[in-house]
Amino acid sequence: MTSDPFFTPRPEHRKRHVPGLLLACLLILFVLPGEAFAHAVAEGDKGYIQEVTGVHLIPFLYLGAKHMVTGYDHILFLFGIIFFLYKIKDIGIYVSLFALGHSTTMLAGVYFDFGINSYLIDAIIGFSIVYKALDNLGAYQRWFGYQPDTKAATLIFGFFHGFGLASKIIDYEISPDGLLPNLLAFNVGVEIGQLLALGIILIAMGFWRKTPSFLKHAYPANVIMMAAGFVLVGYQLTGFFVAA
Repeated sequence: MTSDPFFTPRPEHRKRHVPGLLLACLLILFVLPGEAFAHAVAEGDKGYIQEVTGVHLIPFLYLGAKHMVTGYDHILFLFGIIFFLYKIKDIGIYVSLFALGHSTTMLAGVYFDFGINSYLIDAIIGFSIVYKALDNLGAYQRWFGYQPDTKAATLIFGFFHGFGLASKIIDYEISPDGLLPNLLAFNVGVEIGQLLALGIILIAMGFWRKTPSFLKHAYPANVIMMAAGFVLVGYQLTGFFVAA
């Protein structure tokens, strides 16, 4: 999953690229509206979820795909997962583990009406981005001389991502009439959205990896991802304590 030159980045590369890219990342995050930080369903979609009753497979399929494609926290984690994966087989394994995790807890959480505080679960999701960025940076090997099981971590954080989605759907009091078919359609939509996002990421990564700049910029790219995760964690924890 890793490449040796990446773990010994030249100091001038770090000095030249990290501050500017990091600042740009933080500025983008801070100018996003509060709804984006909360990773909430859009107001129009929220109203639809609250008002509709019965089975509506196509609308919920669309809502699931839309949520995944616009879910920056899911996309960032997915980006981190595949960053150093080159074989389609490996990509398929890790993405399937992530999908299994978030599908299980999303479906079970909503169906059995079991949610977690939205601020806390989103903070954990933000931490999952930090975790994966540090993993890509080889931090655990250097700090502890130990490499955690990346497959297990992907599945476990997938569970938390699913709980995050379940908590928001529960907050919108989805109708029990047609609940299971609508949830299944929503989940299929999420997986379709994930495949669309993954396809775009892989195309972009494919071009990037063929350039000399990939190894040069891999370090700052993961530092930016880690910084974004920390910002999300801080924002959600602040919201939790303010709302308490």
